[in-house]
Amino acid sequence: MIGRTRSVVLTGVRGHVIDVEAHLAASLPAFTLVGLPDASLHEARDRVRAAVASSSLAWPQRRITVNLSPASLPKSGSVTDLAIAVAVMAAAGMITPGSAARAVHLGELGLDGQVRPVRGVLPSVIAAVEAGCPHVVVPQANADEASLVPGASVTAVDSLAHLAAMYGNDDARPTARGPAARPPAANASEASAADLSDVRGQTEARWALEVAAAGGHHLLMVGPPGAGKTMLASRLPGILPDMAPADALAATSIHSVAGTLDASQGLLKRPPFEAPHHSASAAAIVGGGARLARPGAISRAHGGVLFLDEAPEFPTGVLQTLRQPLESGEVVLHRAYGAARYPARFQLVLAANPCPCGHYFGRGGSCSCTPMARRRYFARLSGPLLDRIDLQVDVLPVRKAQAAPGEDSASVAQRVMQARLRARRRWAELPWTACAQVPSRWLRENTQRSAAAVAHAAMERGRLSARGADRALRVAWTLADLDAVAEPTSDHVARAMMLRSRDGGQ
Repeated sequence: MIGRTRSVVLTGVRGHVIDVEAHLAASLPAFTLVGLPDASLHEARDRVRAAVASSSLAWPQRRITVNLSPASLPKSGSVTDLAIAVAVMAAAGMITPGSAARAVHLGELGLDGQVRPVRGVLPSVIAAVEAGCPHVVVPQANADEASLVPGASVTAVDSLAHLAAMYGNDDARPTARGPAARPPAANASEASAADLSDVRGQTEARWALEVAAAGGHHLLMVGPPGAGKTMLASRLPGILPDMAPADALAATSIHSVAGTLDASQGLLKRPPFEAPHHSASAAAIVGGGARLARPGAISRAHGGVLFLDEAPEFPTGVLQTLRQPLESGEVVLHRAYGAARYPARFQLVLAANPCPCGHYFGRGGSCSCTPMARRRYFARLSGPLLDRIDLQVDVLPVRKAQAAPGEDSASVAQRVMQARLRARRRWAELPWTACAQVPSRWLRENTQRSAAAVAHAAMERGRLSARGADRALRVAWTLADLDAVAEPTSDHVARAMMLRSRDGGQ
């Protein structure tokens, strides 16, 4: 007899519905699992056998073959434990096969029969609903997360015995155990509720932060220690608007796969904030893993801000891995068992000292570094990376006379929202939502010739690359939106170019 049900495996944040089939043959007892399972999935055989026995159910003394179809798709993790147990019980006649065959089962089994939470439930349920399988059985601890998906009919169970009883087995009894496991607590991926009014002085840097928020532009701040670079960067999420529904769903799916989602708070709506330490590896920043790669900091920052403090201290190889995601808005990680694709459209904010000692301003500061040491230190930020940074500003020390508090985040956020609304109305029929996303062709066709000529002249003189000229035009459109005018003028382009060239030197 053959028992059938369904489950979901993930490749990146994309879910694939698979068929789980169990065949029982009259032969020496054995348990074989086929269909490209990895090592952790092979271990499901022992977990399933122990969970069935702990639920007061008789394990069938037959030769059991479980197939995970399609067999060409690599499968990993413990998410299919529950589906394998259901297929075996259906094949053995312990439960009604019809109901089990129509549902998608997600969950890891403990040896005591408890159904434990797993990562990636949100994208898995999305995949099930899109495949026409709305009835999904998940662990009790993942019920809030699964319920976020519209159209899903979610059944939450805390034990295999509970599920067997639902499918018509009156003999199943759960063993006594402690409280059900809960998913890991969410990491602090969002900046605290700090306010811009905490920042004293720094008028130019605050203005650059507002422009970055209004257009979704990348930002580099260079200044001595204690000037306020980190304080400014941590307040950028507070002036950004809520994420669009598509970005919110993608960001929530990524955090689900990463195991950092607090599902009780619903979909992530506020832009996330990721600030990895400069000792982080390329795998931690971009994503990695021996088989199918897990999301890194750039994907967890999707829809929000990735802040690299002390940017020149990051390994050069790590910084270079950012170049492709900055252009494409996604990262594709290839491994031996397949490729994982993760969204990675984020705002990059870099903070750097101007030299190893940090006290060189280009204005006769108390720097003790040689010119060669200064050049070598700042050269760790390569030209191709800096060319992708729209705004590059100096953050100089605040003098006592400049120490008056500035506007609060709410006031700045209101102007940012108005600028974003103007951009969205302009591109109502187009897929872009911020000036930083506009392609070069649209810029060339819709920017006034007199305004674009300012950037093109700088490109001819070698002050800007072709990419830099396009990025200056994007910033000019943001400045026009902040000024509530229909399109940028030559003055807007000139101001945008100034925001790409820092006042101080290195």
